[in-house]
Amino acid sequence: MSLFLFKRFLTFIATLAGASVLIFVVLEILPGNAAQMLMGPDASPDAVAALSSKLGLDQPALTRYGQWVWGLLQGDLGNSYVYSTPVLELVLERLALTVPLALMAMVLTTALALSAGLYAASHHNRAGDVGMMSLAQVGIAIPNFWFAILLILLFSVHLQWFSAGGFPGWEDDPLEALKSLLLPAVSLAVVQAAILARITRSAVLEVMREDFVRTARAKGLSRRATLWGHVLRNALIPVITVMGLQFANLLAGTIVVENVFFLPGLGRLIFQSIANRDLIVVRNCVMLLASLVVVVNFVVDLLYAVIDPRVKASDI
Repeated sequence: MSLFLFKRFLTFIATLAGASVLIFVVLEILPGNAAQMLMGPDASPDAVAALSSKLGLDQPALTRYGQWVWGLLQGDLGNSYVYSTPVLELVLERLALTVPLALMAMVLTTALALSAGLYAASHHNRAGDVGMMSLAQVGIAIPNFWFAILLILLFSVHLQWFSAGGFPGWEDDPLEALKSLLLPAVSLAVVQAAILARITRSAVLEVMREDFVRTARAKGLSRRATLWGHVLRNALIPVITVMGLQFANLLAGTIVVENVFFLPGLGRLIFQSIANRDLIVVRNCVMLLASLVVVVNFVVDLLYAVIDPRVKASDI
């Protein structure tokens, strides 16, 4: 087990290092000048040069990369060019909305997908299977931002059950804050649930053909008990793989959905920072998202060993 963890941890560190290099290089070769953007097109070259020096933009790229990585290790992400505020404060403030939104969407995705996938597999080649997979195909084809607009039109404009946008904050009324995140979470979850439901159905159907399933049924276990107690666990390896990727997609998908619902989350911060060419904020936010993806994949690797000990044994 220790060798398995050690190998996965080395891969985790190497992936983070590679992601940091790629993110820094891509943002450094972008055309334009952040100092020029901040001062406007009419600023004098001397003023732009002075601001570039103040921001450290005139230093060699390798030096700036080293300073950035050292700051990441110390928790110092620098100051935003536009907001003149520590980037860490901006990110933590926005994560207080984005992380709960992604978690709500992931819970909805998992509940919908596992239920639909198991139902379709248990009614294989019958009306329930065909109907459920047809709905899943429609869900895959729907862009989440378009579905978000439909939800606003139905539940905010016509029924007036929910606010069309905005976020009241967690301090004043947590229940109202959760309510304001429900429609965005549903719009994010529908597409992901449709994809995961199809993966779940395929994985469950494959496991249902195994001998141990027939043995469990022969011993008198009900179909429901066999599905939830035996089949689902053995079908979880491909399902968890997709779930890990989907959580990363949900975090990235908030960039669009938060703008549709005017939510002040991390996605909206990235969008605004790109528009303002606040590269230090963009760089750190993208690195954060990449780190979350790597961490989720690392956790998925560990779950493999918990769910199926054969994965751990084959790696030793």
